[in-house]
Amino acid sequence: MEYKVIPFVASIDQNKGTSKHVAEQLEEIVKHHANAGWKYLRLESVSTFVKPDNGCFGFGGRAGYNTTRQMIVFTK
Repeated sequence: MEYKVIPFVASIDQNKGTSKHVAEQLEEIVKHHANAGWKYLRLESVSTFVKPDNGCFGFGGRAGYNTTRQMIVFTK
């Protein structure tokens, strides 16, 4: 069995966008990959820690932080 994982970042207008727009974007990606023979399996959340950037001698440094990304999983 093969697997394919791609990132999913929905893009909506803050004033006009709705969850329906997000669903339509996900549906479009699923259809595109289905046409290539892939079967949608699930949407996964992947959490990770981004390391701090200390900058030059500590100036301009940025603290580390946790972030979550959405990944679409397909199978064949």
